[in-house]
Formats: sequence, structure tokens, C-alpha cells
Amino acid sequence: MSRWTSAVGAAQLARQLAAQQPRPAGPGTRKPPAYRALADGIRVLVLEGRVPVAARLPAERELALALAVSRTTVAAAYEALRTEGFLESRRGSGSWTAVPAGNPLPARGLEPLPPEALGSMIDLGCAALPAPEPWLTRGIQGALEELPPYAHTHGDYPAGIPVLRQLLAERYTARGIPTMPEQIMVTTGAMGAMDALCHLFAGRGERVAVESPSYANILQLMREAGSRLVPVAMLEGLGGWDLDRWRQVLREAAPRLAYVVADFHNPTGALADEERRRGLVEAARSAGTVLVVDETMTELRLDEKTDQPRPVCAFDPAGSTVVTVGSASKAFWAGMRIGWVRAAPDVIRSLVAARAYADLGTPVLEQLGVNWLMRTGGWEEAVAVRRAQARENRDALVTAVRRELPEWEFTVPAGGLTLWVRTGGLSGSRIAEAGERVGIRVPSGPRFGVDGAFEGFVRLPFTVAGPVADEAATRLAAAARLVERGGTTGTEPQRTFVA
Repeated sequence: MSRWTSAVGAAQLARQLAAQQPRPAGPGTRKPPAYRALADGIRVLVLEGRVPVAARLPAERELALALAVSRTTVAAAYEALRTEGFLESRRGSGSWTAVPAGNPLPARGLEPLPPEALGSMIDLGCAALPAPEPWLTRGIQGALEELPPYAHTHGDYPAGIPVLRQLLAERYTARGIPTMPEQIMVTTGAMGAMDALCHLFAGRGERVAVESPSYANILQLMREAGSRLVPVAMLEGLGGWDLDRWRQVLREAAPRLAYVVADFHNPTGALADEERRRGLVEAARSAGTVLVVDETMTELRLDEKTDQPRPVCAFDPAGSTVVTVGSASKAFWAGMRIGWVRAAPDVIRSLVAARAYADLGTPVLEQLGVNWLMRTGGWEEAVAVRRAQARENRDALVTAVRRELPEWEFTVPAGGLTLWVRTGGLSGSRIAEAGERVGIRVPSGPRFGVDGAFEGFVRLPFTVAGPVADEAATRLAAAARLVERGGTTGTEPQRTFVA
């Protein structure tokens, strides 16, 4: 019986390999043989999780044709990968990817680093900050005081507890978008909301238009749902959406769904202006596309002088075209797994009906905690502290990276939690791989693209400050030097940082 659980086509693998930037040759070093370069490229894809473990690779002849190289080159690369433990083979079953014994299984998304590893590794993989205290504790204490009446019920609220639905509707109304509780469904985080929306609107084989780059975990969720991703390139820097490209894609591809982040985009930090918001809503309405707008970063405006446009749903108040997703995870705390959807009442009813076959509902205690915070003003106080912390972290990280890596390019965003960095011609994938060896975890650009795009980028979140930010930049510079010397497979000693 074969041990592979998925397959990678020759054309797909060739595209991913072609998108990788070649490893720069250090002074006095020779260009590696073609088979070695191919083996290194496949190994990086496996370590990054962009080619899954236990994925069947193309036959040698197929991949040789797709890459326009000799079959001998592919055979030698496969043999090297087998020797290193990254490939297993069986006669009649082909060859499939693996990881050597003792190596951690690569993550396909951006999962947080296990707490036990934090003593020796600086984690820049997850754009999330520690809980704001004392507001978290106060919110939970307030929730416990209000819990008894709910404890006398079955506890399943597929649309969310009524008081939180009412409060969220009132908050949208206060922002200038009249909203009824019937237009709100509470979910288990923004990911729970997106999962429900993908199952409702974008079944297997359906086209979904996405920004390019976009949030890695959402892209992976859509891939695993069987959606066909249609990337729409962002403008350079903080330029945001290219409306002409969006109109063309919506008109020609006619995607069933489109996913965008208008406020402090993840990963670029771009903020869409009102003209682009109105134009994209009109284009989506004309194409019959449901426009899902992720507002998880909306409250993280870090520069007070920056004017924040009206929400995208303000240009579609009835919710016939725009579906809005919000969350407590970024503005408050990732451990508070509360998200929500704002849409037309019939969409909410469909989502609630489908939920009976998923998770039935969101934990009541956490809903009561968010409700207590929002009702008492604790939410606004906590978010103000969160903004100040993120602003301090951003400024410290920017200063440190500019000092240690002056050739890296980026534009400082006015909000959000992430910095999108061009790595001076180096491979982001190889920097991520080298970073693991020098004690820093950083996601490479291709995680945020489709089919290997953005190889020359990394994403840096605003999660460290002070001496930790300085050390993070120092370790990134060490990783960059390893890549420049062609030494990502070396064994440079790992340093330990004690916070």
C-alpha cells in the first residue's frame, strides 16, 4: 500500500521551483550542480510546507520534461533527497516527500511556536500580541457573573448569544451602517467565519479572487476547501488595490467569491481609500461576486493623523454584495476566539443552518466576556493600550532592521501588525530556513502568494520591542549572511535569548 496522501503535478512543481530565486554564490564558491540545485529547491518547498509531507512527486521523466532538464538530473536530485531523508520511494508506488527523523513537521500555515520553544527561538511567525491586562481578567470575571442564566439552557447558540449580536449590530450602526441583530452571526474567530463562508459560497472548484499577496492562513483554508484561487496583484508599497486589475478579473473570471483586507492589509499594511472601496463594491456587484471584507485589523490604526475611511460595507448597507468579517483576535487577544459575520439576513440564516453540521456554536463564556468588555468601555481602553504597544513595537523593529539590514526595503504602514519586506535580492524561503538555524522564526513571502510568488519577501510582525527587536534584527542579518554564503544547510550555532 502506498504511503502518499496527495500528489503534486509536474507543472505545479515546476512553477514553484521557477519562482525560487537561486542561491547566491559566495566569494570563491562554484555554482552548485544542476541536480543539487533541484534537490535544494524541493527541500526548501517541503520545509516551508508549500509541498506537503507525504505528497507524491512527479515521475522523473515528467518532471524532466516540465523543467527542460535531463532525466539524469532529476534522478540524481531524487536520490540526494532520499539520502537526506526528504524523499521515500517504493517500486510501483513512486516517490513521496518526507522529513528526516527528529525534524519538526513543517506547518502549512502560520501556527504559533509551541511555548516550550520560546526560550531559544524568537517567533516572528505569528502576528499576535500577549493579552492586554487587566482587561482580559476583568472581562472573564464579568462574564462569570453573567453566566448563571445561560447555564440553565442547553448552551448552543448557532447564531451567537442574543446580547452580543445586539451589541455588535449597535456598533455597526454607530459607525454609520444601520444593522439589525439578524444581520450578525458570532463565530469561533475570523477563521471560523471564513470557513463557513467558503463552504457556503465557494465549494470545490469555485473561483475565488484574492489579493496578491494575501493572508497565508486564509489562502491555505481556501486551498483545502478546493477553491480555485485567482490572484489579483496589489500595487507597490502601500498603494493597495489596483482597481483596473480587479475590474478585469471580476469581469473575465467571474469568481463566486472575493476576499480582501481593506484596513491595514495583512501582510502589506496598505489602507484602501474610499474611492477604491466604492469602486470595488460596484465591480463586485456588477460581476455577481460576493465580496468578503476582513476587518480584523480595522481598530489597529497606529498613526493618529491617518484618516480611516468608512467601512467597505457602508457602500452596500443592505449586505447584498458585501459580507464583513470581524474578530477580537488582533485588536484584543488571539486567545479570545470570538469572530463575527455581518451580512444580509438571508445569508446569516444560511450560515446558521449550515453550522449545525460543523461546530454548533461559539463558547458562551467567551461571548459574554467580549460583550462585557464592549458594553462597559473596557474594550476601548484595552484597544488603546494595544495600539500603543503595537506602535512601540513597530518603531523598534523598523529601527533595528534598518540598522542591521540597510539593503532591505519596506514602507512603514500607518496601522496593522505587519511589515512587508523586500529582502535585497535574497530568497525569502532560504532566509526562513536559515533563520531556524540561528534562532529566529520568520515566514517567507511565498506563503502569502499563489504558486510561489513573492520569493524575495518576508513578513515581520510587530510582536517584539526593545532588546528583543534588536536581537531579532541581528539574527535576521545572520540568516541573510548564511544565505549569501550559500550556507543554509550548514550548522551555525544557535544562540539563546532570554527575555
